Amino acid sequence: MSPEEPGFNAWDCRRLSQAAAQAVEARVFRRLQAVLLVAEGRSFDEAAQITGLSRRTVYYLVDRYLHGHQVSVLHDESRSGRPPVARSITKARILRQLQRSPLRLGYLTNVWTVELLAHHLSQRYGCPITPHTLRRRMKQIGLECKRPRYVYSEKDPHRAQKKGQLFGN
Repeated sequence: MSPEEPGFNAWDCRRLSQAAAQAVEARVFRRLQAVLLVAEGRSFDEAAQITGLSRRTVYYLVDRYLHGHQVSVLHDESRSGRPPVARSITKARILRQLQRSPLRLGYLTNVWTVELLAHHLSQRYGCPITPHTLRRRMKQIGLECKRPRYVYSEKDPHRAQKKGQLFGN
């Protein structure tokens, strides 16, 4: 089948090759490449084999492109994506809770862990947040999760005197 048979014109190869050169996403590039190969005279089977798409997909893409000869129909449409989790737990609220002592809030520790903070934020703001999500948000804020550093102190040099044990009393 020649390129003219499906309905390609002289400008299509140039338009498709320019769009393929500027494509950022691999999915869009594969679609453009498949249509370009058919426009250059390759068979639908060859285009499918080279791009890794199914023959049916190549037929669909070529048909879609030929309806208006617009490259934009081969791009992905915008998607809503997954809705954000725990919207009420903001950067400011995370930072504010990190400044508070967990010991004063009734926990049996004086150091925040990600798990403990996630539990506390879930209880405080009434929306569940997992430790994984909290870690990701903390990383976006610029915070790092590290183990607490324990500082070993020397014994007080005047301890014996304070305890009354200096002269064997």
